[in-house]
Amino acid sequence: MALDCGINPQKAKQIRTAAALHDIGKLKIPESILYKKGRLDSNEFEIIKTHTVLGAKLLSGIQGEIGDMVRTVCLYHHEWYDGSKSYWGKRTIDLPEYVPIVSVCDVFTALMAKRSYKEPWPPDKVFEYIQHQAGTQFDPELVKAFLSLLQFNNSIPAIFLESTI
Repeated sequence: MALDCGINPQKAKQIRTAAALHDIGKLKIPESILYKKGRLDSNEFEIIKTHTVLGAKLLSGIQGEIGDMVRTVCLYHHEWYDGSKSYWGKRTIDLPEYVPIVSVCDVFTALMAKRSYKEPWPPDKVFEYIQHQAGTQFDPELVKAFLSLLQFNNSIPAIFLESTI
């Protein structure tokens, strides 16, 4: 997706690394919250939100541009394009270009996956949700790029389907 958005291959590779580490802070969240069936209460939700900060702290020893990138992705991957439901009051439009790319992919993967609190969504419902969130949760241009990339490939990448098992 980063390549389709005009990002150079080296930076796209770094984005891929950062995306793979975006939820590493969940290692520090109690399993009783991570695997709870049903909705989190307000206290549990405040705890789960800390996975972003915890992840950035866990990766604090990584130096250079890639270190900055992975920490930024950890911190801000739940921020919304318009800032309306952001964890930390940021708008992805104000963040580096790689954060909103990871955000779209993260939500896609999360909705496609079975979790302790939900069944996987069918692909058409996921695509509809992402399209509906253009301009609020997601950058409208990234939504277009994301959906056209999937449409161009005429399939859902196997990695997403495997995550639903």
